[in-house]
Order: sequence, then structure tokens, then C-alpha cells
Amino acid sequence: MNGVGSGWEAVLQQQSAPPVRRLSLDEGKLKNGLGQLVLTLVKLLHELLEKQAIRRMEGGSLRDEEIERLGTALMRQSEEIERLRLEFGLTEEDLNLDLGPLGKLL
Repeated sequence: MNGVGSGWEAVLQQQSAPPVRRLSLDEGKLKNGLGQLVLTLVKLLHELLEKQAIRRMEGGSLRDEEIERLGTALMRQSEEIERLRLEFGLTEEDLNLDLGPLGKLL
């Protein structure tokens, strides 16, 4: 009886234990995925800054030299985002994440 009971216990333990899943970490994919996420967020913030700058310009709250500095800073930021996008081998569409029912991010 002892041998039969222990056999059933093993079966019950196997049935109740969650399956063991191994996480496959490919360093290249991990780096690229993280790069994609970070660049997507940076690009989103960049676009928000551009929109805010346009509102301020149209509202007349910026002086000419501030507009010039802001334009230069946004242009350099855009160039750096593009450089990093190419460095990670991402397309423009890669930075436009699909948020499901909310639609595309950018």
C-alpha cells in the first residue's frame, strides 16, 4: 500500500505543479527590444516638445532668440533620434508601437 500511495502522490504533485517555463534570453533581441522601447518613448517626448514649442510660438510667449535656440535644440534632438534608430537597425514603423484598442502610439 505504501508503494501505491506514493505513486498517486507523485501524480497529484505533477498535476498541481505549474509547468516550468524557461525564459530564452537572446542578448541581441533583448538589446534591440530595449532600444526600441527607449527610442519610442524618446520620440514620443520629442513630438510632445515640438507641439508645445509650436503652441508657445503661436501664442507669442517666445522671443526670436528663444525660438531660434528651441528650433536648433529640437533639430539636433531629431537628428540624434534618427542616428540611434539606424544604430539599432529600426525602421520608423518600429517606433510606432501598436497599443491595441488605443491604436498606434505615434
